[in-house]
Amino acid sequence: MTQIEAKKRHAQLAEEIRAHDFAYYVQAQPKISDRDYDRLYHELLDLEKNFPELATSDSPSQRVGGEPLKQFQQVRHLLPMLSLDNTYSQDEVRDFVKRVQKLLPDEKLDWSVEPKVDGVAVSLRYENGKLTIGATRGDGTTGDDVTANIKTIRSVPTILRRRRREESLFSQKTDQSLLTSVPTKETLEVRGEVFLTKTGFEKLNAEQKAAGEETYANARNTAAGSLKQLDSKLVAKRPLDIVVYNLGKTEFGAQIARPQIPETHTEVLDWLKSLGFKTPEKIWHCHSADELISAINELDKVRKNFPYETDGAVIKLNSFAQRERAGFTAKAPRWAIAYKYAAEQAETKLNGITIQVGRTGALTPVAELEPIFLAGSTISRATLHNEDEIKRKDIRIGDTVVIEKAGEVIPAVISVVEAKRPRNSEPFDFEKFLHGKCPVCGGKISRDPNYSAWRCENLQCPAQATRRLEFFTARGALDIESVGGIVADKLVERNLVREPLDLFELKLEQLATLNLGNEESPRIFGEKNATKAIAAIVRAKTFPLSRWIFALAISDVGKTTAQDLAKFHETIDDVAKSQLLKDILDYHEKTSQVSSVRKKNPERLESFKNEIAEIAGRLIKSNFAAPSKSKAEKESGIVTKVGPVVAKSVLDFFARENGKKILRRMKELGIHPASEKISATKAAALPFAGKTFVLTGTLPNLKREEASAKIESLGGKVSGSVSGNTDFVLAGSEAGSKLDKAQKLGVKIIDEKEFLKLIQ
Repeated sequence: MTQIEAKKRHAQLAEEIRAHDFAYYVQAQPKISDRDYDRLYHELLDLEKNFPELATSDSPSQRVGGEPLKQFQQVRHLLPMLSLDNTYSQDEVRDFVKRVQKLLPDEKLDWSVEPKVDGVAVSLRYENGKLTIGATRGDGTTGDDVTANIKTIRSVPTILRRRRREESLFSQKTDQSLLTSVPTKETLEVRGEVFLTKTGFEKLNAEQKAAGEETYANARNTAAGSLKQLDSKLVAKRPLDIVVYNLGKTEFGAQIARPQIPETHTEVLDWLKSLGFKTPEKIWHCHSADELISAINELDKVRKNFPYETDGAVIKLNSFAQRERAGFTAKAPRWAIAYKYAAEQAETKLNGITIQVGRTGALTPVAELEPIFLAGSTISRATLHNEDEIKRKDIRIGDTVVIEKAGEVIPAVISVVEAKRPRNSEPFDFEKFLHGKCPVCGGKISRDPNYSAWRCENLQCPAQATRRLEFFTARGALDIESVGGIVADKLVERNLVREPLDLFELKLEQLATLNLGNEESPRIFGEKNATKAIAAIVRAKTFPLSRWIFALAISDVGKTTAQDLAKFHETIDDVAKSQLLKDILDYHEKTSQVSSVRKKNPERLESFKNEIAEIAGRLIKSNFAAPSKSKAEKESGIVTKVGPVVAKSVLDFFARENGKKILRRMKELGIHPASEKISATKAAALPFAGKTFVLTGTLPNLKREEASAKIESLGGKVSGSVSGNTDFVLAGSEAGSKLDKAQKLGVKIIDEKEFLKLIQ
């Protein structure tokens, strides 16, 4: 076969395969048998093997995935992907209709209702009829480029259907040459929801179970996790599907006849279907609030028959012209709302209660249930939260219980059906059930007086060790994810790691030969994986100090607090013996004693206040505190970077023997976290020192996170609400109530252009 003949035959095969994919995956009406389809597909693969230049990015062969990516690139949506306001009340739906009618007085409103698919929002960009970018929603403005993964979804057309393009994409007859070699760019952005089908999810979990692997919790999270896989070959094995429900930006060059894009939402869905997209299972066209309520109720009855999970109904103005006049708030369109159905509930028997041990030693009760299918997955476990919750609901082993799944990974036990309670049942006694011992290590347990929780007091408990190791290696901490999950379990089980810092003494051979399975069915970690893990471990030695503070899992210390601490301390030792934290404790202790001193020892009051002022002065000088602007605070009132609870937690952590041991071992292992400290002089000299910003609306070029990071790096503070203490409001397009409040209070309002000028 010559190259010209091969190219012609390849084009025929590709067109034929795409047509069969559309018939099978979109229309659910296969035209040929699986064997005949495979014959066509293998002929295409053979041609590409002999003529590699035919294996283009839009070939059907690319559905199986390509080489793994190192990381996802960020891509900016041509139009923002806004979220919808939610409601759980049909009365609020009527109020919503009234609000829109006020925005469009004397206009006849036309509505559409469609199922709200419980999946992952994505944007698909087509240029000259070919899929070029598939991206996640991200922050609404920018998302991850997951094109390679999107292409593995068979119901996503990589090329828009040519016959339909000729008939309905263009408003007038278009020369065939313009379709095959378009001289100017035509862009079509389509919005949709990626999901796992109900049957696909069940099948996937059955395969996991058969392989001895942990089953997936729910279809939505599994779909989201699948799209975030760097290896598209793995994604191709997942039964992902898509429903498209809207247009993004559309752009067409002057040399192409303008497309005949419909003027209403329901017509657009028909148009998208003609181009080869799968659209919502059923759509209702309504003209009044009563019709909307009727459609919502009808959808609730039929949605169980859909191949995908749904959690609500999406109500939209049908007319695009009316949408434009209704406008947007900062976060959502004023012309649409999502009605959420009540969480699904089911009755089942509580066969037993098991106790899980967390990374802090907290003991969490979990209900072991008679398996029941609920909200798209088979439920066999549900959270019981804590001892107090069990007592409040009087939950007993053997009870028939009502479980609910409202978007949670683990369902919850809502109530007990007392009429079905066994006669011989007894109230559940937490301590008696455990015989006063940790279920994992047998160590002593005690009730935490500050929380509704029992804890294992043994810091060497294997369960705690595993959870701490997973937290320590997580992406937000030291980013050694290759040793999380089952790897962490096995490292602790094989006694290779007892505490997180043991990771830094692991040898390549130990990791490479680690058996993730069992003696009968071994699964070896392997040298390639081990090499990557060791490299990540070594890299973590010089990670920023804030990441290390967070990774140590100190009570009450989250990411933001860790960053605040790192800005004012050079090393981890400085944090451990921090005078700033001691001053915070001293300051708060003394200020709480002012009234007592005033009553009992008035002659000492003046000097006592001077002591408080001296501490406050040191904290302000260091920039770890600022004078309070609140009228409620008097004299030396200050606002500190962290409060007394955090200060005590940090100092107590490093004062205990385990904390001292961590500091010693970090030195021995050569771990030197990178300093992020900003000197007080430098901090005070920063251009935004003492200034508070509020961000609202969508910025033309900057992401909100970028703008916030820039403000903080220049000494400023970013707040979520506008008040008299706000210095600047950085406002983008579609700014809402924050902008209104800033105008009322007379706060200075700047746009992105002014902001960029400021930071320069």
